[in-house]
Amino acid sequence: MEEQQAPPDPIQDNMFAQPDQQNLPNSSTVLILGILSIVFSIWYISILGVILSIVALVLSSRDMSLYSSNSARYTLSSFNNLKAGRICAIIGLTVALIFFVIIMLVIFGILATLPFWGMID
Repeated sequence: MEEQQAPPDPIQDNMFAQPDQQNLPNSSTVLILGILSIVFSIWYISILGVILSIVALVLSSRDMSLYSSNSARYTLSSFNNLKAGRICAIIGLTVALIFFVIIMLVIFGILATLPFWGMID
């Protein structure tokens, strides 16, 4: 005898289904700002790299708290973009601050020796 299979129960099928996941709100923005902070951390525009990296770090901390409160709601790829942008922002901030300090030392070093330039001749 053949056994008839019961039709699938839609309520039970939806019980184990993944909810619709969405991207973190600022993951792409943080990634772009993190990359730009590295690009703009060169000599004369290092202050722009500092500003971009600080904005990226603030936005990433907000999204990190969103992800930690409800990780099933957000996609893993957007979280990985957020982590990559945060790392780029930290690198950009570090490089920009190093260049900024070097520029300030050069400027103050040149300004400190200005009165003595006539005595070098």
